[in-house]
Amino acid sequence: MGPESDKKQDQLPLTNPVTLSPQFEADDMEETSPWKDTMKQLRKNRFAMVGFSIILFFILFGLVAPLLTSYSYEEQALGNRLQPPSKEHWFGTDDVGRDIFTRIAYGARVSLQVGFFAVTGALVFGTLLGMVAGYFGRWVDTIISRVFDILLAFPSILLAIAIVAILGASLQNALIAIAIINIPIFGRIVRSKVISLREEEFIMAARAQGMKSGRIIFHHILPNSAAPIIVQATLGFGTAILDAAALGFLGLGAQPPTPEWGAMLAGSRDFIQLAPWTLIFPGVSIMLVVLGFNLIGDGLRDALDPKMKT
Repeated sequence: MGPESDKKQDQLPLTNPVTLSPQFEADDMEETSPWKDTMKQLRKNRFAMVGFSIILFFILFGLVAPLLTSYSYEEQALGNRLQPPSKEHWFGTDDVGRDIFTRIAYGARVSLQVGFFAVTGALVFGTLLGMVAGYFGRWVDTIISRVFDILLAFPSILLAIAIVAILGASLQNALIAIAIINIPIFGRIVRSKVISLREEEFIMAARAQGMKSGRIIFHHILPNSAAPIIVQATLGFGTAILDAAALGFLGLGAQPPTPEWGAMLAGSRDFIQLAPWTLIFPGVSIMLVVLGFNLIGDGLRDALDPKMKT
């Protein structure tokens, strides 16, 4: 063992290089998206999945309605009026002989469209007003908040009735009324979220860099306010469909022969004992759709709430 052997030992590597497998590297570098995590939590919620199944069923039910029945939703057959459920008419017929199954199927289209457009309108205007009020504050916040307070001071269905009475009874005006009464709900939710975010460090940094208010609102505040908006929109679907049914029942929404479920309930009032199926099937349809959206909304709220995550 001389100097040469000692020199060779000094040149030997102290450790052997470790090579990571491609699978290990991919797993180690993979980042979990917040929305992927939310969907994962949502899929674990059995009640939310039941809600999804109900809503998906009614969406498909409405879409394939022409394939499920050979009857027209407005076709009258007075010779077959108030027939009980049978092979020819699965859900029976109404007081003018129209097939109730057909009207329920086409009515799914009407009810879901009302919910979609009413909630979309309320979401857009409510979110914009809420962001403006929460971000700029002062007199802007005072004016917008007082308008919200006035709208929320009235019972929602009473305010909707008043709006439709002014505009005229129709499905389109009922949709507008439902959107208006839901605007302050979205506005208040967004306003409170914006107020909690506007003094955060990342917002202050954006201001310090000279970023314009509009860019800060839409690129920083809005994405961080998405969770409560999504939850309220989902719950709002059920509420909008229920409000549309109530207006239809009062004769202020869809007009005959539009197969809207609330209007169908109104038409069955005089035949509850004689032909209960004219009331049962549209009533159960409304209940199931509202239940479905509520289950989804509750599931989303639990999935998006950090306190519920482990």
